[in-house]
Amino acid sequence: MNKKKIINDPVYGFINIPSELIFDLVSHPFFQRLRYIKQLGMTHLVYPGALHTRFHHALGAMHLMSLAIEVLRSKGQEITKAEEEAATIAILLHDIGHGPFSHALEHSLVKGIHHEDISMLMMEKLNHQFKGRLTTAIEVFTGQYHKKFLQQLISSQLDLDRMDYLNRDSFFTGVSEGVISFDRIIKMFNVADDHLVIEEKGIYSIEKFLVARRLMYWQVYLHKTVIAGEQLLVKILKRAKELAERGEDLFATPALQHFLKNDVKKSEFLESDFHLGQFARLDDQDIFASVKVWREHPDRILSLLCNMLVDRQLLKTEISNDPPEESRMQIIRDNTELSLEINQNEVSYFVFTDVISNRAYNTGEGNSTINILMKNNVTIDIAKASDLSNLESLDKTVTKHILCYPRII
Repeated sequence: MNKKKIINDPVYGFINIPSELIFDLVSHPFFQRLRYIKQLGMTHLVYPGALHTRFHHALGAMHLMSLAIEVLRSKGQEITKAEEEAATIAILLHDIGHGPFSHALEHSLVKGIHHEDISMLMMEKLNHQFKGRLTTAIEVFTGQYHKKFLQQLISSQLDLDRMDYLNRDSFFTGVSEGVISFDRIIKMFNVADDHLVIEEKGIYSIEKFLVARRLMYWQVYLHKTVIAGEQLLVKILKRAKELAERGEDLFATPALQHFLKNDVKKSEFLESDFHLGQFARLDDQDIFASVKVWREHPDRILSLLCNMLVDRQLLKTEISNDPPEESRMQIIRDNTELSLEINQNEVSYFVFTDVISNRAYNTGEGNSTINILMKNNVTIDIAKASDLSNLESLDKTVTKHILCYPRII
């Protein structure tokens, strides 16, 4: 069987699957599952085109890795075929541990475990199945491999993961502010003292990259209606879990049923292959099929929440620099209780606050910082090398407060 396949990607055009091992990994059920997990959670409620998947993103990041390695080799950096394959596998599998609706439900099904931890578990499982052929890829992924710049291509403030998702998310949402010069940035890659650096003439492309990331966060990822949809989904899962733990009968696929009925802690998840096996059977379809059925559930809270999401009658969401006043919150709670005919304990499903934050660049992140290689071979942090006056402001964490409540209030 020919395993050197070519894939037609809407963002980059034709991209290659570079080796038989990588083809087999792409064909594995762990990876194929990513076809059914949306890259941007509930963002399609605002931007209808945002229906692309983690599968798209992983293949796109893999393609950028091949471009990056080609550029670094052309500049005299020695990267063996085995190292190239390892780095390519590491970027391909970096998001394999995402659950349904990506970040939206990150902590709703398994408490206290991040998708990176699950990615690591899945990679170790795959390494066992492929008889140790992923060992170097895992070392690169975790930063244990001696060539540190390879890990920076996968996880840093200028990694290929961010480069693909900004490019891809702006393409599918139609938000042009997120468009970046990915090809020029990659052409400017170099290595100095085993660290990934950007040559001085690429500085303006990096400035645009950082500004684009900030704009995409406020305009897309943290858009108030996106937040409203994702918070509603979180509340639905919370209510369903409470009902299931009380012994109530709930429609759900076997994999979803497992996480509804069992309060799986991080330690239990990491120690038992059974939990991982159930998690690997979950995708967006498990969740949304259940939500559609739960519209008719006798529990009024659950059915109300599900109908609101399916019919896109979302909670009104306000974003402000200051937390809402408690007196106003109490009025909203009282009005919600009366309007929806629910009790005080149930109001928290419909009226709640949260905090969101955005930091486009962090100068304090050690090996993760973006360093510019000047013409005199000195490396300088982008925040100091740039003459863009607002670049230093991107290093500040901007925190905002959100308030959600029913529109009828």
